[in-house]
Amino acid sequence: MSGTAKIRFGWRRVRQIADVTELVAALVPGNRNQQYAAARMLLLLRATREPMASFTALEREFAISRRTIERTRAKLAALGLIERVTWMHRRYGGPEGWVLSSRLSTGLRQMAQQIDQWRRTALPEQVAKEEALAQTLR
Repeated sequence: MSGTAKIRFGWRRVRQIADVTELVAALVPGNRNQQYAAARMLLLLRATREPMASFTALEREFAISRRTIERTRAKLAALGLIERVTWMHRRYGGPEGWVLSSRLSTGLRQMAQQIDQWRRTALPEQVAKEEALAQTLR
């Protein structure tokens, strides 16, 4: 998979997310098979407190192809919505597998704080630095 995961993000759209189907439609746009797999993965991980060793149960139970599961898993991991834990992870104390992660929500909160701080702060030296940096983008 490439270095980035596509996501459809707009402030109006984010306000309207009310359930898992709308969440996966925003996180995995354009591919209904991956949206279905993502919804099943997220619901499975939310229902269990232990790490899931693999998603092969989804293959059998919901007839989702292994390729779709692997591509979807990679996208969700790249976004920071799920993460792989090892036997050394302190919180889980032994079992390895996939769990829901707080990386995406933490990152979005930090970005919102940075934007708010940037909007409020207009120090002359910072403005001059940002003007110089903006010129390099040309």
